[in-house]
Amino acid sequence: MRCVLLAGKRRFILQKEGEAVSSLTIKRWLVKPFVFFTIIFILKSCLAWGVIFGDLLPWKTILTEIPFVWALFCLIERFASKRKLGYYMTVNLLVTAIFFAAIMYFKYYGVIVTYHAAEQVNQVTAVRNSVFSLMDPYYLLIFADIIILGIYFFFNKKGRTYKKDNINRCDHRRNGKLSFSVLFAVSFALCLFNILPNKASMNEIKKAQEMGILNYEAYTIFAQDKTELVNASEITQDTINKLKGIDPAAVSPLQGAAKGKNLIIIQLESFQSFLMGLKVDGLEITPNLNRLMDDSLYFPNFYQMVGQGNTSDAEFVVNSSYYIPPQGAATMAYVDKDLPSLPKLLQANGYQTATFHTNDVEFWNRGELYSSLGWEQYYDHKFFGDEDTFFFGSSDEVLYRRSAEKLKEMDDSSKPFYAQVISMSAHHPFTIPAEKYQMKLPERYEGTFVGDYIRSQNYADYAFGQFVEELKASGVWDNSLIMVYGDHMGLPIYSLDHDDKELMTEIYGHEYEYSDMLNIPLIIHAGDSLKPQTLEQVGGEIDIMPTAASLLGVSMANNIHFGQDLLSQTYNLLPQRYYLPTGSFIASSGLLIPGNSFEDNTQYKLAAGGKTPAGTEDEYTNALRLRQLSDSYVTQLPDKKTAVE
Repeated sequence: MRCVLLAGKRRFILQKEGEAVSSLTIKRWLVKPFVFFTIIFILKSCLAWGVIFGDLLPWKTILTEIPFVWALFCLIERFASKRKLGYYMTVNLLVTAIFFAAIMYFKYYGVIVTYHAAEQVNQVTAVRNSVFSLMDPYYLLIFADIIILGIYFFFNKKGRTYKKDNINRCDHRRNGKLSFSVLFAVSFALCLFNILPNKASMNEIKKAQEMGILNYEAYTIFAQDKTELVNASEITQDTINKLKGIDPAAVSPLQGAAKGKNLIIIQLESFQSFLMGLKVDGLEITPNLNRLMDDSLYFPNFYQMVGQGNTSDAEFVVNSSYYIPPQGAATMAYVDKDLPSLPKLLQANGYQTATFHTNDVEFWNRGELYSSLGWEQYYDHKFFGDEDTFFFGSSDEVLYRRSAEKLKEMDDSSKPFYAQVISMSAHHPFTIPAEKYQMKLPERYEGTFVGDYIRSQNYADYAFGQFVEELKASGVWDNSLIMVYGDHMGLPIYSLDHDDKELMTEIYGHEYEYSDMLNIPLIIHAGDSLKPQTLEQVGGEIDIMPTAASLLGVSMANNIHFGQDLLSQTYNLLPQRYYLPTGSFIASSGLLIPGNSFEDNTQYKLAAGGKTPAGTEDEYTNALRLRQLSDSYVTQLPDKKTAVE
């Protein structure tokens, strides 16, 4: 009996010792930098994927993201003989920064950040309050390990030495080096396996999801630009018109209806179409714009066509009738060119020109843009000063009051004028000062992104109403063709939380969709010259220049342009860029977003159309071709300095 008890005790002791050894072995593995940081990056990858793709499947993140970091870790293990932990921490910091940048950029722009964004880092920094207003606190968990480890190693010198010694002993094991060399080869092969089959995908978001975020970032750095330039001599207006489906024989019945009048184009910051006529619990949000809409031509199926430059891109597209560049903002990519433009066209027809914006002219490189577009005068922060400032400059009230004074001076001269006025007070994140509130929000809207947006646009409408009254009082209003449009969306789908989405569903009566998000208003007013009516044809910002020229009776025969006169055509094709994947377009047939190719596309009906979407492959092909022709034409325009010489 005693022998049995002793044997049992011995087995119990051996079992405990075995468990202790096993536990110690696991702990030793977990504290190895390779294993520890692998676990950390699995968690960080899941966080990034959850925010960007709405996908929390660990196997997908492990398959796509971990091979990339393993390849980096293997290089550290294979070649670093000292300060390995420092290298691991450096890689951890850099990759974490990439994940965080991808999260925040997606929340603001709806696209995956690439190295091209570095060209606009100064501009993005300027709107950092807008960017970080979209940040949920849990995003900061991605930095938790860096903070904890930093504190630990700063205060625990012994711990640093121990780990360093441990690592140095491992460095001298040849079999360890061989194992890491093999693992590097396997990891690199997995990265290529994720990248190569997905190179041809048209949809950048799907491409990043299939490749993995880190692989996609590396791919964009090393991938060559495949855009082939078409010889400028082959780019004719007839070719463009055929791709767009334009009927060259159609002539607007309103051509020349505003001949001899001034042209005032008003660009409203972040203004979307759903605001027009909107009442919240019986309260009218934009009463002044609603009155103008009822007395004007109104286009409910009008859409933004901007990219990374947002407001400045809208200025470019409206005044040139070209598409935005493939990468970056037009104010960076195209401003070295002598751009054909609406200011130059009207100057050649006896107009004086000026543009008004309360921010500094160097913001988004506008100084160079205005030079390339040929504006005779620009009025920026130096003109408006620091009176009643918030966000990036003086309030819309100051903008409109001082602009109205200058427009009166221009109207008193012997020449008609073209002026563009850029509003800005309703800028993201829409937190206008309390003293600017013109309405009380219903309780369910208070403290929400949608509520702040509606209140800021209510103030913008209030200031706009003052501008209209000032122009009427001075006589400028009756002598002018007025065009009002929103520059770009204010409420991106990917920036809204659950409560915001519910409010948007309440407003629309259906789930908020991409076609709703991109929908901006266009209002055209010229007094008795234009009979008030709502026109359902599809249009985009690229169409403003030819439509204005037609109403003013100015020929565009010598200007290659990619827009069309909205009053002479019933069909339209609008290639989209940046906020939607490559190959996306809006047409009379609806909004189409391709998947990996045209075949797996997703389609949406237009915001004000109600028709079943039926975009075709021919439209898809033509939209891609139109973008290529625009890129090619602008790229081959004469250099601005050469043109002067």
